Amino acid sequence: MAKLYAAETAFEVAHESLQVHGGIGYTKELPVERYFRDAVFMMIGGGTSEIKSFIIEREVYQEMSRPS
Repeated sequence: MAKLYAAETAFEVAHESLQVHGGIGYTKELPVERYFRDAVFMMIGGGTSEIKSFIIEREVYQEMSRPS
């Protein structure tokens, strides 16, 4: 869950930073470009967000369906 949350939050922050910096945020003059690239990779590198969400849902469902 932490991995999914961290990846999605990093992407949101990097995207917002690009919006603030405008076109210059896409150039190599600012580190924003690298942060955005890294954030996108975090969302894909360890499995897509959809797959991570599916795994979390499956684990929660299994925990809930176990007899007490």
